[in-house]
Amino acid sequence: MKKEGKAEQARVLFLAGANCAQAVLGAFASDCGITQETAFRIASGFGGGIARLREVCGAVSGMVMAADLLYGPSNLADKAAKDAHYARIRQLTEAFREANGSIVCRELLGLAPKQSDAPVSEARTPEYYKKRPCADLVAQAASILAAEMLRDSPLK
Repeated sequence: MKKEGKAEQARVLFLAGANCAQAVLGAFASDCGITQETAFRIASGFGGGIARLREVCGAVSGMVMAADLLYGPSNLADKAAKDAHYARIRQLTEAFREANGSIVCRELLGLAPKQSDAPVSEARTPEYYKKRPCADLVAQAASILAAEMLRDSPLK
């Protein structure tokens, strides 16, 4: 697996109509043991910073969901595993924040503080893509997670 391949796959999914979270989780669906359809359903409410509330960026949410499926503990009593997973998630989100200055959708899009939009998706037109950095953000989130997977791989 190459991190550039996952980044491009996430970008292609976004440009095909996936929201940011769907694009990232969808790029990792087979790695996570789920279908793309399932990934798209799981991530469907996280676009636009959760249903266009413009909170946590959907690309970050998709990255976290994929990391949860790849690495998340299932033993509810295993505090050490939970804490280690939280540390990994913080590392991933901090890498995104360092690269972009924020993990908040409205800040990444240069919108007003606390701006929320109507829960109606925008038409995907050439103008939409010109004013949105989202294709690059989903590619970057996918690249960050793919790099983590490569570091964690026993086949280094």
